[in-house]
Amino acid sequence: MTNDSLPLVQHYIGGSTAQSASARTAPVYDPALGKATKNVVLADQAEIDAAVASAAAAFPKWRDLSITKRQQIIFRFRELLNERKGELAEILTSEHGKVLSDALGEITRGLEVVELATGFPHIIKGEYSENVSTGVDVYSTKSPLGVVGIISPFNFPAMVPMWFFPIAIAAGNTVVLKPSEKDPSSANWLAELFTEAGLPDGVFNVLHGDKVAVDGLLEHPEVKSISFVGSTPIAQYIYEKAAKNGKRVQALGGAKNHMLVLPDADLNLTADAAINAGFGSAGERCMAISVVVAVEPVADKLIELITQRMSTLKIGDGRRNCDMGPLVTEQHRDKVASYIDIAAEDGATVVVDGRGIEVDGAADGFWLGPTLLDAVPTTSKAYIDEIFGPVLSIVRVQSYEEGVKLINDGAYGNGTAIFTNDGGAARRFQNEIEVGMIGINVPIPVPVAYYSFGGFKDSIFGSNKAYGIHGFDFFTREKAITSRWLDPSHGGINLGFPQN
Repeated sequence: MTNDSLPLVQHYIGGSTAQSASARTAPVYDPALGKATKNVVLADQAEIDAAVASAAAAFPKWRDLSITKRQQIIFRFRELLNERKGELAEILTSEHGKVLSDALGEITRGLEVVELATGFPHIIKGEYSENVSTGVDVYSTKSPLGVVGIISPFNFPAMVPMWFFPIAIAAGNTVVLKPSEKDPSSANWLAELFTEAGLPDGVFNVLHGDKVAVDGLLEHPEVKSISFVGSTPIAQYIYEKAAKNGKRVQALGGAKNHMLVLPDADLNLTADAAINAGFGSAGERCMAISVVVAVEPVADKLIELITQRMSTLKIGDGRRNCDMGPLVTEQHRDKVASYIDIAAEDGATVVVDGRGIEVDGAADGFWLGPTLLDAVPTTSKAYIDEIFGPVLSIVRVQSYEEGVKLINDGAYGNGTAIFTNDGGAARRFQNEIEVGMIGINVPIPVPVAYYSFGGFKDSIFGSNKAYGIHGFDFFTREKAITSRWLDPSHGGINLGFPQN
């Protein structure tokens, strides 16, 4: 049930807010208050078609706009975003629940990709080979795809869209972004800011909705590619359906990230890292550490140090001076909490129970405090499933080899880390581990923007990772031209510098 008196988040189509004719809406909650503060429209087929049509109409002119002009607009967007990121952070905290400092960190990581995109002229330039045969030259160009679709998750409402749309737009494409209906407002804010920066109408559109909107983008013949980040079952569904409809797909799925701790590790550093990587953003990160694999005899001491640090964490409203905020919805909070019971029933020890904690926030907020489980059986759903919340599990092993096998035997291969002071062990780990993103004494090894983000196995569907060179390759297609000119020619005289 939605409260019709609340503000309504509308689509952003063709450079302005579009008044929806759809009768379907969904509530948007402030997780720290535990109540709906606005509603969001849910697109019908007509609105899906309108968003795609807007992007399609804008594509020819944007594709043909000079590189210089496109670059100037992206630079301006970067400057505006950096100046006003505090506004966006407040929106993120009010709808997702993460603390303001974490929201600002999310925006900063997104800004890295915007900054990468400003350098697109160098990245998308082609190659040239002269005189491959007598009088014949061959060269290549990289061209945009057309209309591209982006489907983003609730946990990073600003950063994940920024993994994709700055690169897509820089390369000459037009975009339809479908954000999560749980925290939709940041997408509109970003689109409005890009318009303010001079982006032509229709180049960046925001389509709100649920599965109807998702399927609409997957099936629409004008949408040439789909970029997605979310859970593995949905990533697989999107990959298969989009590919069946002839689209390029980059679909990043779920994770169960392990931290391998060797006996020679600095346990104080390791305990700090486990706290930061396990409970930051309430554990709602695809790169969160959810399992600490302790090579004995370090487990007891490590648990002691982690428990000490957990006792100092302040849980509450992210707009206050807190370390960790609520979970995004009541349903998600309850699902995460259920894994504590599952683990205990399967024989794990609940060292710290985050249920029923005291918080600095409203009583109705979607609270679950940091939770620590010891001796979690690897057959338990609490170990196997991606919990996506502030639940950190300890698994004890007897050797480095046993730890590596445990990680490699998992279904996911998104991120992992090793904590050790042994350089040889670290080098061996990065060679033997079957995971896409690896940290060595770094608990959340998210690559910087000029590398690429993505994992192995059930953590990715499709061949292209996000951002970096993978991103530009995904959003362009190459043309190879073989050329012969029998007579030279030249244009008129102009001694000035070209301006555009």
